[in-house]
Amino acid sequence: MSGTPGKISSTTLTLDGGSLTPVQVATLARGAAGTARAEPAAQAVERMRASVALKDSLLAQDIPIYGVTTGFGDSCIRQISGDKAHELQRHLVLYHLNGVGPAAPDEVARATMLIRANALSRGPSAVRPEVVRTLLDCLAADILPMIPERGSLGASGDLVPLCYLAAALIGEGEVRHRGEARPALDALLDAGIRPLSLEPKEGIALINGTSFTAAFGVLAAWDARELAFVADVATAMTLESLRGNISAMHPFVHENKPHPGQIESARTIRALLSGSGLATSFEDILTRREPLAGRGYLQLDDRIQDKYSVRCAPQIAGIVRDMLDWVDRWLETEINSSSDNPLFDTEESRLHLGGNFYAGHVGHAMDSLKVSVAGLADLMDRQLALVVDEKFNGGLPPNLIMPRSADDPQAGLHHGFKGMQIAASAITAEALKQTGPASVFSRSTEAHNQDKVSMGTIAARDARTVNGLVREVAAIHLLALAQAVELRGIEHCAPATRAVHALLREHSAFVTRDRRLDGDIAAVIGLIESGAVRRAAGLADSDFVTGRGLADVVAA
Repeated sequence: MSGTPGKISSTTLTLDGGSLTPVQVATLARGAAGTARAEPAAQAVERMRASVALKDSLLAQDIPIYGVTTGFGDSCIRQISGDKAHELQRHLVLYHLNGVGPAAPDEVARATMLIRANALSRGPSAVRPEVVRTLLDCLAADILPMIPERGSLGASGDLVPLCYLAAALIGEGEVRHRGEARPALDALLDAGIRPLSLEPKEGIALINGTSFTAAFGVLAAWDARELAFVADVATAMTLESLRGNISAMHPFVHENKPHPGQIESARTIRALLSGSGLATSFEDILTRREPLAGRGYLQLDDRIQDKYSVRCAPQIAGIVRDMLDWVDRWLETEINSSSDNPLFDTEESRLHLGGNFYAGHVGHAMDSLKVSVAGLADLMDRQLALVVDEKFNGGLPPNLIMPRSADDPQAGLHHGFKGMQIAASAITAEALKQTGPASVFSRSTEAHNQDKVSMGTIAARDARTVNGLVREVAAIHLLALAQAVELRGIEHCAPATRAVHALLREHSAFVTRDRRLDGDIAAVIGLIESGAVRRAAGLADSDFVTGRGLADVVAA
């Protein structure tokens, strides 16, 4: 499980259907078991009750209401009497319990529950406040639906995944209760929660939405932001390892191509390198160059600019930062929307049939995000290739092996980080392979009623997968950089990169001879997930949550 973004507030989160933020969702979803507490706002309760009253009024008039007194999807032409409406909702939940694949992690289940509760709190879905309260009581008791990850088209909502949520509320199937798989009914009764008996419309309101897709999306976006910062840390340490030219990070350069994310990435790298005795500058190179002295040609001892994977790093990591700005806006809109069908307009006493269950915005956002995040793996893999290669690493030992004299019995036996670079390259290729857009694979489904679908859930799960692969590349790269800066002279590093190095050394010793490093990689993956690398570099959770950058913290 990934690290908690920020700290859980001791106060209960109030849901009004319009002001939930992605940060709140990620924070609550990744909190400790039993800390996820939320309740519907008083005005939300009033709106829910008003729409239920309108639904009951329309039912009394024998008006065909989609999914309430009609069949579902292409079966909407078949109307039933109102006395069958209760039973229809239960059938709707049970016949969609056909998901496959691994169960979604607890954090995804929690995020799904919170987002669904918030969506229903808007009011137009015609569910009783008791439905939302039962959902939130389960969340507080850490009774989590075991939701198979596969089976959603991302249109007509996450029907199959959300049926597992609805089933848990009515006491069907299995749940994970404080980490243990149990029958749902037993867990509910032990927690003092009465299983729901679904009223007309409540089954389709629970399952006909984008909450499962949005849950993956919110968590993927959070992790991508963490990875963008880690990529800046890696760039700073690469500059020190290679005695690279920090002049490429000068504000003048980036103010002349003022993408905000690019500017912020360059500012972060400069802040990380503040006080470094290893990174050089164009001015430093000029002071030690041999004068041309009237000659027509001179071979310089120093490169006056670095290769693209170092020099252009802000232009690459900045894409992720800028993309996250609009991805977060889209996600915030999605988690504060009524995404089921039909909706009840209590002001005009009207029923509206629509398609807000279409998860296209989340799908396209995740397809775009995974491309930019995979680019971070490619960036770090190229940096790593420079650092381990004696042809490019500015005098460091080949493959970062510990230097030995020719007469040392161990000379020539060790290969250092050669295998690590091979692994990083393979993982990078896999991350890049995963970037194909899922949103283009619409399938005509369900008797051609669902004839254009978003595939948003698959796109969001893909983004989660790419994040995990990039995290693995970053862990390998950071381990190599810790070796490189130590070989170069850790005492000459900037305070921020020394702090990151110290954290890494708590979990991975300097490589003096060939040894297995898979355990070291796993440990550093955990440090990246938990935010420990970012915190060691000087950016606390409280600042990260509010969007405050490292350069701002340093300046203050």
